[in-house]
Amino acid sequence: MTSDKFYIPYLIPAAILTLALAIRLPVIMRFWRIDPNVRSLGGLLLLGSAVFYFGRPKTLALLNSSTGVSNFAAPLVYSLLTMFCASCLVMVIHWRGGDPRRVRRTIWTIWSVYASVVAGLWLTFALADVPVERLRDLDTYYANTPWMREHILLYLGAHTAACLITATVIRSWLREVTGWLRAGLVFLVIGFVLNLAYDAVKLVAVVARWTGHDLDWLSTYVAPPIASVCALFVAVGFILPHAGQAAQVLWTDYRQYRSLAPFVRELAGLDTGSLRLPRRTPLSRRLVQRRTLISDGLLRLQPYMDPGVRGRALAEALARRETPAQAAATADAVAVVVAVRSLRRGVPAVALAGAGAGGGGRGTAAAAPESEGAPAPGAAEGPDLVAVARALRRSPVVGSFRERP
Repeated sequence: MTSDKFYIPYLIPAAILTLALAIRLPVIMRFWRIDPNVRSLGGLLLLGSAVFYFGRPKTLALLNSSTGVSNFAAPLVYSLLTMFCASCLVMVIHWRGGDPRRVRRTIWTIWSVYASVVAGLWLTFALADVPVERLRDLDTYYANTPWMREHILLYLGAHTAACLITATVIRSWLREVTGWLRAGLVFLVIGFVLNLAYDAVKLVAVVARWTGHDLDWLSTYVAPPIASVCALFVAVGFILPHAGQAAQVLWTDYRQYRSLAPFVRELAGLDTGSLRLPRRTPLSRRLVQRRTLISDGLLRLQPYMDPGVRGRALAEALARRETPAQAAATADAVAVVVAVRSLRRGVPAVALAGAGAGGGGRGTAAAAPESEGAPAPGAAEGPDLVAVARALRRSPVVGSFRERP
């Protein structure tokens, strides 16, 4: 009666919503008791997944046979869908915020109304006469059946109202947010608008039955793929802000980790006492270790820093028309190169007053002549380690100082 191909519109959104729930699960479990937004999101994703898992024709048949009631799965699935609608509205109310008492009152009203809808679904189903099991076209097959007609209109009306309100409210926030959050809200708006298209297709097929026409194919073959696409957009809307931000942070950490490699190679052989990390250590921790290793190396080089060398390198970099920030990084890089050479020769710098790139390179930057027009990046925060590492790899000034005796 049903083919595997027909299951695809149900399995794909179920898997996507489950993935969204799995991604958000650590945050949901951590803040479940203290953050109502987290509770709303967790319930929404769980109910959304359940709608598609229970909505599969094979699952519907199993539910009907296990209970011995024809079409028993219909009010169950429609109840899950109705509670999903309520979760969407509750989520929107939490996001909008406002007076806590008003928020609690509104949420209580939403749950009361939709609990009444669920009760109405079971009541109308109990009063309806639906002896023939219909797994794919129940809405249109029983569109003219007393009480089942009201049953179908009840769930479609509740779903339409929830999607319309949710899409409208989220759309009003688009101008107030930016970045990954805004991208996620755009996907959510599209998803809930497509849900309205799903309701419209279903309703057109049902009304066609009332008027003596046959548009059952809209409900049977068009509506399920629309629902699948809806779930895709909604799931991406919830995943994107979290996953996008995490990916951006990971990419930034990776770029910094790779960019600092020349600095690490320059300090190779110095006794910094670094620990070897396991292979599965997160990149963020590896980046912290690499920065710590560099800072320890700079501390080790402190007695060998020569402000005069840095001043000459700064002048050469500015003469090559480097920007003040680039020139400062180049001067710090030259100071490190010369200091490493002095350390290995065992010759400390002659002028030690104010010297020291250790602890972030404060001495090297502070010794730069103010008249040169270059900033003193190390005076307060220390040098930009990534910029210094880039200068170690690319700057011709650093290369020229390497070749000098």
